[in-house]
Amino acid sequence: MKAPQGAFFSFMSLSIKKATQDHISDITPLLDAYRVFYDQPSDLPAAEEFLTARFAKQDSDLFLAHFEGEPAGFVQLYSTFSTVSLRPVYILNDLFVAPEFRKKGIAIALLKKAQEFCRNRHYKGLALETAVDNPAQGLYEKLGWEKDVHCFHYFWTAR
Repeated sequence: MKAPQGAFFSFMSLSIKKATQDHISDITPLLDAYRVFYDQPSDLPAAEEFLTARFAKQDSDLFLAHFEGEPAGFVQLYSTFSTVSLRPVYILNDLFVAPEFRKKGIAIALLKKAQEFCRNRHYKGLALETAVDNPAQGLYEKLGWEKDVHCFHYFWTAR
């Protein structure tokens, strides 16, 4: 199902819309729960401050899912560039669905919304990284994502 640009994606009682600063209060508890899932301490004020900065700087695109009117999950994209292909790409940095809303197709809808947004903006594609034991790998592959087995991912931590 392809919704007109800027419109809600609606299916049964699920809607997904591009979030604005007006949605910070809905997203903050989800972002905090996402961080807790990754073994970070809960910190609602810091989560709200982080989101406020993202919207103020306009350095990410975030889509918020509501299920039966309740905030249920989000996907957050950051823009970067591929010098080799001379095209912009998105990094799908965050995908989260609250536990009580899982197994309802929300993650699939959020991923499809991210793909549609990328396509509509004429970006090369979406990149993501995930833990080797993340069960969502099957979902990603089902939706056309390909595991990159040709290179290694490295990270340097500033201390």
